[in-house]
Amino acid sequence: MSLLDTGDFLQFPFRLGLDGASTSTRSAHVQQVIEQVLFTTPPERIFRPEFGAGVKALVFEPNNSMLSEIVRKRLISSLADALRGEVDPKTLKVDVGPDQDHDERLVVTIEYQLAALGKLERLSYPVAGGMRG
Repeated sequence: MSLLDTGDFLQFPFRLGLDGASTSTRSAHVQQVIEQVLFTTPPERIFRPEFGAGVKALVFEPNNSMLSEIVRKRLISSLADALRGEVDPKTLKVDVGPDQDHDERLVVTIEYQLAALGKLERLSYPVAGGMRG
């Protein structure tokens, strides 16, 4: 672990232990922010109503290429804002496509480079979607 990747970030979800608030590394913190963006539905946060991409709502949408492109654009915008200063925006790539094994799911793949560490990360999240159509 690099000195820049120390446990200086509050862990999400927040946890308190005997030593106080739990912390996470920079890499884990960025992953936690990405998960917050993915699974928060605007305007769920009162003081940041624009925050989130709302992928939970995809369960009611048809799983097709038009949906994939809309979700991809929404995610790029939301992630670029939420990860400002942590991720080099030129390296942020989002791919949304059908799961090869399950027609009812989309797979969201996010690739980025941590600005302070120069470390390339790639995360994939299966998201339940509607009927393929």
